[in-house]
Amino acid sequence: MILKSNGKEIATDVDFACSLLMQIKGLMFSKRIHDNYALVFVMRKKQNVSLHMLFVNFPIDAIYLDENKRVMKTCSLRSWIGKCSCKEKAKYIIETSYGKAEKMGIKTGDKIDFENQCQ
Repeated sequence: MILKSNGKEIATDVDFACSLLMQIKGLMFSKRIHDNYALVFVMRKKQNVSLHMLFVNFPIDAIYLDENKRVMKTCSLRSWIGKCSCKEKAKYIIETSYGKAEKMGIKTGDKIDFENQCQ
């Protein structure tokens, strides 16, 4: 489960992309995701990460987090052509349903809580 610092539930169905291969694949070739789903990318170390939507047939939101799980940036990406990157190095990226960041009021500096399943 992923929670915003105010206790609001962002996602209850959560997968973790721990390996480089899982991170490269991301949501490619998925048919869709439901509103309570999130895929969390866990980087081995903080790094600059760009996301692309090639072979992703639906729009998503991406949330870039630092090592303290504080939001650095949010992006809404369109299917197939969307791209997003963060100027700062990220430790985590959450991919979730389109419009989730706005609907939940997620903004820069917010703390998001989840148990890292990649350790």
